[in-house]
Order: sequence, then C-alpha cells, then structure tokens
Amino acid sequence: MTAWQMLRFAVGGLVANKVRSALTMLGVLIGVASVILLLAVGNGSSVAVKNSITSLGTNSLTVSSTSARGAATAAKKLTVDDARALASATDTPAIKSVAPVVTTSGTALYGDVSYQVGSIVGTYPAYFETANQKVAHGEYFTADDVLNSRKVAVIGSTTAKQLFDTEDPVGRRITIGGTPFTVTGVLQAKGSTGFNDPDDVVIAPLPTVQNAFTGFGSVNQILVQAASAETTTEAQADITRILMGTHALKDASKLDFRISNQASLLTARESTTKTFTVLLGAVAAISLLVGGIGITNIMLVTVTERTKEIGIRKALGAPRSVILGQFLAESTLLSVVGAGLGVLAGLVGSHFRIVGIQPVVIPESVLGAFAIAVAIGLFFGSYPANRAAALRPIDALRHE
Repeated sequence: MTAWQMLRFAVGGLVANKVRSALTMLGVLIGVASVILLLAVGNGSSVAVKNSITSLGTNSLTVSSTSARGAATAAKKLTVDDARALASATDTPAIKSVAPVVTTSGTALYGDVSYQVGSIVGTYPAYFETANQKVAHGEYFTADDVLNSRKVAVIGSTTAKQLFDTEDPVGRRITIGGTPFTVTGVLQAKGSTGFNDPDDVVIAPLPTVQNAFTGFGSVNQILVQAASAETTTEAQADITRILMGTHALKDASKLDFRISNQASLLTARESTTKTFTVLLGAVAAISLLVGGIGITNIMLVTVTERTKEIGIRKALGAPRSVILGQFLAESTLLSVVGAGLGVLAGLVGSHFRIVGIQPVVIPESVLGAFAIAVAIGLFFGSYPANRAAALRPIDALRHE
C-alpha cells in the first residue's frame, strides 16, 4: 500500500467519526495555542519591562532611602539638601544633573471631568532629561517656575486623553486637591508596561507639590544623570561619598540609602521574567500532554470499534505494517491538523492585549509547539496502532 493510499484510508477513518475527531483536534489545538500565547505573554512582559527600564537611559541612577544595616537609630531620609549637595559639588565631573523627586496621587478635575491620576510628581526641570521624558506638545516648566513655586504642570499623554479628550491641554487649568495647575506641556507617550502606565502622570515644580500635598520633609528619591554611560560607576562612587558626608556615616557597610542603575535593574528584571516565562510554558505544556492522552483514548476506542474491519483486512492478506501505518497515520493526522489550527489560533490571539500586556510571539515557540504536538500524536498513537496491528485475524473476526 502506498503512502497516498494509507493517507486516504486515514482521512476516511477520521471523517467517519467527525465529532470524535473534532473534539480530539480541539484538545491539541488548545494545547498548542496555550503554549504559543502563554510564552508570548511572558516574552511580552519581558519586553515591556526592558523598554520601561531602558527608556530612563543607560546613564541614569536612582538614589532611594533604605534602613541602615546595624544602626541603633532610625535611618536618615533623603532630603532636598542631599540633592543640593550632589548638584553643587565641584569635584564630581561624572555627575551631569540631579533631580529630587516626591510622588503622590490625587484626583484631577477639568470642567465636569474627574480623573484619578496614576502619579503626581514634584521635581526639578533636570528630571525630564534624566528620566528621558520628552515633551510632544508645549514646553517644560523652568527653574524660575521652581524658584517661584508656580502652579504649572506637564502631563502625560494618558492623563491628557482622560481629562481633555481631543481638546488641546496646553494653557488649560486643571485642579488637583483644590490646587489649580496650568498645563504647560504634554509628554510623548512611552506606552504601558502592563503593570503601570508611565503616561498617566502629572509633573510639577517640587516646592509646589510639597506645599500642596507632601509637605517639606523628605523626598522619595533622587534621580542622578551621569555624564555618560561609561561614567555611571564613577558617578555612583561620588554619590556614595557625598551622601555619606551629608548623613554623617563612617561605615560604608551601614548605608541608609541605595543607588540603583538601569543595568542592574535590567539584569534583575530579565532574570525574573525569564523564570515567569518558563513557568507559563510549563503550565501550557500540560495542555499538550492532555491533548496527547486524548489522542490515545480516541484511538483505543477507534481500534475497538473497527476490530472486525481489521480482522477482515488481515484475513485478506494485509500485513502488520499496513495496519500499523494506517492507525499511526490517523493519530498523526489528528495532531497535525489540531496543531496547525492551534498555531493559527495562537498567532491571531497574540494580536490582542492579555492582562494589559501585548504578547510578543517567540518564533521558536511556534515551531516547537507544532513539532512537539506532532511527536505527541506519534507517541500516544503508537500504542493503539500496535494493539490493532497485533490482533490475530480469527480473534478480530470473532469480536462482538
């Protein structure tokens, strides 16, 4: 029997049991689509986090407060004076700019529109360059605005859309917590990471935000821009030296602040997201295994139903290899068609956001899922096929 004839017999066998065959292929389809989509979600999450971190620039450093290890007294918080000490130091060529940052949240009002802003940031103009925040329309606030505590603000694209829709925000006045702010500019969109929206923000002069919301105490963090990506290590050493002086620290092992650079953040986040992706892939692989078990069950039922047919064919001289090949062809055809439809479903599904994340398909996952599904069809179909091929003609013909 030729391969073409064997394929025709296999197709005929599957068509004869349309519902059963469709349900089996559906199991394979779900398994393959799950593998592609879940790995795409994990990869999409990794890409989003990477883009979010690298968007700050490779020469950006973040200083934040932490508990002093082994200290008997409470750790000193970061203050505006710390930022001034960093900015005014004359022996720090590796430090280009410094921006203290306070953050809070609040509800913005414009006319009849009320919107809960994701983040309200109080800072200096240097923040925009350090955090790689570019204005798409309008302009930044200035150092003079900071000195005079003017009630002006630059808003993110999401905030602008929610408050103003298609109206031009520049020059308009919004109210946050009873304080009016005049919008001077709208930032370029960065895009959501899936966990937070960097475009949902209102950025205003530091004294204005402190006076209206946070008070004139500590700051949440200090952003420092190194002169270049190559001088970030030198800048980090300068920051440590200066802040140890302002915080009266003698022991470098008992610092009450932490300095993070984008490279270290990126390495840590990539390690986390890789683990996340592997876990998602493992969960999805279970679906493929279930699909393979489904193929085994269906083929065993098929062999049982067609026992007399097998007996007749063997009595007419059909060799063991022909019977084995036919049932293997049927199980393989089930997995190939199901896997093909699963690939199609996975690729179509990847065009939609899932839990706030835009999936990014890994080409290897498509080929791998398809190949594994076909291999599973062969593996799980081999037992029923061998069982059918091993039947003695006389026993098969007596089967009721």
